[in-house]
Amino acid sequence: MTVVSVDNNKSELTMTFTAEFDAPVERVWQMWSDPRQLEQWWGPPSYPATVVDYDLVPGGRVSYFMTGPEGEKYHGWWRVIAIDPPRRLEFEDGFADDDGEPDDSLGITLNTILLGVSTGGGTIMTIKSAFPSAEVMDQMLAMGAEEGLVQSLGQIDPIL
Repeated sequence: MTVVSVDNNKSELTMTFTAEFDAPVERVWQMWSDPRQLEQWWGPPSYPATVVDYDLVPGGRVSYFMTGPEGEKYHGWWRVIAIDPPRRLEFEDGFADDDGEPDDSLGITLNTILLGVSTGGGTIMTIKSAFPSAEVMDQMLAMGAEEGLVQSLGQIDPIL
């Protein structure tokens, strides 16, 4: 089983996904810590990701783009805030222009990823996205952020 729950909390401006995987925490961590594995699931199936820069250390940057079905490219970036392998990752996430430069006009989200052992011995992964305003949260939901991440997470099980 992958996604267990999704909670959109408008009063706290957060969207929280909980997923469960039949793999140890260390293996699920590799889905975040290895850019080639990240490319296999970051982005919905019809928008595969390509990681351009990858520096997963506090203050480091990850840049990527997703390629749509018609060949269009959508660029994004992360700025790593904190990392505690294999349990926790925190990063800011935003859109970028065609050159990969951050474009803050659509807002920046703060993402916290937590990995823990499930009761069945697998891994529970929680992804919490905090939005800077209700407008940004509404815009991300309207753009399909919830459905997109559910689809993205659904690609992890076969990789594991």
